[in-house]
Amino acid sequence: MLENQNQAEVLWPRLVANKLFRKPSGSNAFVADFPAVGGAAEEFDGCSPDADAHRGIKRPRPQQRNKALKYRLFASTWNVGGVAPPDDLDLSDWLDTRNGAYDIYVLGFQEVVPLRARNVLGADKNRIGMRWNELVRAALNRSSPSPSPPGSHATGGGGEKQKVHPVRDGLGGELQSRDFRCVVSKQMVGILLTVWVRGDLRRFVRRPSVSCVGCGVMGCLGNKGAVSVRFWLRDTSFCFVCCHLASGGREGDEAHRNADATEILSRTSFPRRHSSPSSSSSSLGSPQKILDHDRVILLGDLNYRISLPEAKTRLLVERQDWKSLLENDQLRGEVLSEGGAFKGWNEGAIAFSPTYKYHRDSDAYYGCAQAAAKKGEQKLKRRAPAWCDRILWRGAGLKQTRYDRCESRLSDHRPVRAVFAVEVDAPWSLNSLRSFFLSERFDRVKSCPDHLFRREDGDGDKPANSARFAEDV
Repeated sequence: MLENQNQAEVLWPRLVANKLFRKPSGSNAFVADFPAVGGAAEEFDGCSPDADAHRGIKRPRPQQRNKALKYRLFASTWNVGGVAPPDDLDLSDWLDTRNGAYDIYVLGFQEVVPLRARNVLGADKNRIGMRWNELVRAALNRSSPSPSPPGSHATGGGGEKQKVHPVRDGLGGELQSRDFRCVVSKQMVGILLTVWVRGDLRRFVRRPSVSCVGCGVMGCLGNKGAVSVRFWLRDTSFCFVCCHLASGGREGDEAHRNADATEILSRTSFPRRHSSPSSSSSSLGSPQKILDHDRVILLGDLNYRISLPEAKTRLLVERQDWKSLLENDQLRGEVLSEGGAFKGWNEGAIAFSPTYKYHRDSDAYYGCAQAAAKKGEQKLKRRAPAWCDRILWRGAGLKQTRYDRCESRLSDHRPVRAVFAVEVDAPWSLNSLRSFFLSERFDRVKSCPDHLFRREDGDGDKPANSARFAEDV
């Protein structure tokens, strides 16, 4: 206990200074399965913007040379209520590994550790977060039930052989690999955000970074706030934000949540790399703020409640009258109203029961008369049901195809899941051009004048080099 007190005494001055100077909370360090810088980016694209900037090369970028690839993205948020995961916890149902063929997983947790003072003020408690990551890895990389081609095996993290199916960009489905890698995992107190991609996509991930903003005690501690992750997948920037906003069901508490959301959007800032004049950083378009990215998904325990008396809320929940409840849902108001904290964001249609607050290991909402009588609790603190756990998004190229909840009884919240069809820009490769010229579409252009396929250096007798031609196109 004395050690925790000493840690708190050391941390308090830094936390106060961060608040005064409005600095983000936490460090920029994160966990990943492969290096964030050096080698990884250049491994797949020797002419990538990162590689050029690293070498100090100012290379003109040809226009209209991108193609759109489609991927399936699984996003989920889960407040686990400070409950450490048991060793035999199987996350396959939650992650839909049996039925879904997803390319990217974005998983946000809240309260992975209890929000006690020693956890908030003391050193980071990452052991539990690492345990959650181990369980996610085991579920994602468990052998697929569908048959695989002979000889197509890979070794997973646990040493067992995993079935790996041949993949083609943007197709997924039955051809999807069962080998997933962690792009980035970051924990701030109880908030954990972890992102995973198919193993064959990892070489197309560039410039991952994190930003943490605390909005808790004093407006800066990490018991509430957000962990944000950004990276580029091919030529498209992604930003994922995992939030835990202010709690409370009393009138006016939604204003605290709105203030937290505003702070997160304004204070979250990612490092701008390659800022030297020779790096042509303006052409890289490195986004620093959340809303600057091409595709943005925000998820978490946003804690918005239903602005109705408790008795009426419970009655409407029993009747499954979601329409009447959603008309009084605080978050929907912030999304749809002019000047709302989430104006411009999107959310899918809700057709599932409120996700908060349950008795653990039970399907009964906290404070309901039947549960109180069963447990013999005379003065049980009542909490009206609410859709606290939500997933929002913004940006072109995102189409939500599913929005539901999972029925795990581990905590007093139910996990919420969403599936997106995601478009990603990718440069046309030499293989793409070769496929074009070997297809019937070449018949349309083969009558073009010969000089279009000659070198431009004055030697008209030699055909253009194929790599040079790819650049010109």
